[in-house]
Amino acid sequence: MRILGVDPGTQTMGYSILDMDDEGGTRCLAWGTFDGGRSKEIAERLHLLLGELQALAERWAPDQLAIEEPFVAAARGAKSAVAVGQAQAVALLVAARAGMPIYRYSPATVKSAVANYGAGDKAQVQRSVRILLGLGDEPMAEDASDAIAIALCHAQTLRTAERVRAR
Repeated sequence: MRILGVDPGTQTMGYSILDMDDEGGTRCLAWGTFDGGRSKEIAERLHLLLGELQALAERWAPDQLAIEEPFVAAARGAKSAVAVGQAQAVALLVAARAGMPIYRYSPATVKSAVANYGAGDKAQVQRSVRILLGLGDEPMAEDASDAIAIALCHAQTLRTAERVRAR
């Protein structure tokens, strides 16, 4: 099973590709960020992100999309919430084009799954992701580690569901 994890954003979109094997192993094949460009109009950013994410999906052929539900602090305002929703829509379109099932997770659910604490900060999530997947100290953007965490949360959810079905 191959999972595409996406941390949506119009300025920076995080992505990851996780592979789950039949023996219970999980490894991260790719991660990174796509830069939408701060100075570009929103339509240009979304078009750029759509192309980048589509190319990633074509290269890795993921089976499922795991994406974080938008969370925007009140201090950042409605405009920010709309932009994050638009970035999420880009990922949903890529998944729909490829026939991928879509799984959505709240930020607290993702943090709980990987860092065992639903209110953890980005640094704590990144440390946990590195430890859980043995990724070492290679530099990693926070949006990329968030995307890995989202995919890892989904992988853990799938494994738990498999164990329950097996009983």
